[in-house]
Formats: sequence, C-alpha cells, structure tokens
Amino acid sequence: MLRAIKRFEKGIIMVLVVLMSVVLLLSTLELAWIIIVDIISPPVLLLDISELLDIFGLFMLVLIGIELLDTIAKTYMAESVDHAQIVMAVAIIAIARKVIILDVKELSGLALLGIAAIILALSVGYFLIKKRDSAAG
Repeated sequence: MLRAIKRFEKGIIMVLVVLMSVVLLLSTLELAWIIIVDIISPPVLLLDISELLDIFGLFMLVLIGIELLDTIAKTYMAESVDHAQIVMAVAIIAIARKVIILDVKELSGLALLGIAAIILALSVGYFLIKKRDSAAG
C-alpha cells in the first residue's frame, strides 16, 4: 500500500513539473512580449518607471517559478533533500520580489516594519537551517 502511495505521489509530482514548465514558458514569452511592446511604443527605447516596475515584477515572478520548479523536481523527487531549506529560499525570493515592486509611498511605517520583520525572520531561519546542515554534515 505504501509503495502505491509513493508511486501516486511521484506521478502527481511529474504532472506538476510539466504544468509548471508550461506556465514558465508562457510567462517568459509574455515577459518578452511586454518588453518588446514597451520598447517599440513611443517614446521608442525608453521605459517609464511604471513599465520598469511591471517588467521587474514579472521577471521576479518567473524567477520564483523557476525556483518552484526546481523545488518540485529536485526536492520532492529525492528523499534526502531538506525541504525546509528549499521552502525558505523560495519564500525569501518571493518577499524580495514584493520589496522590489513595492511602492513605499503608499505604505504606512507599520507595514514597512512588518515586511522588514518577515525578511529578518526568513533570513534568520534560513541561516539556522544552513548552520544545522553544515554542523550535521
């Protein structure tokens, strides 16, 4: 019974890898399209701040998708990989994306402190996981 569950789990993971690959391909094509349209629209070869933020946001989103694909493909296919470390790395990348596209003028000081606390907590957690792994191995 346990072997059947493991095979089922591996099958689901393979489906997720294929679906994530399709999503990454489509989002990369969309990113390329947005860049081309923004560059050829007047003023030619100039991007305003909102266009740059949109491009950077989508770029970071594709990078997060790549990290998720890597997480799904490597972590869940191999039993020996530490899932916590990979999940923390993906979370750090996701919060970094949020910070990059963040409009600081629209947020309160308390919200900015909350984001800083999240970044600090994720960084400390990642550091502790890495430290534990280096001490164990």
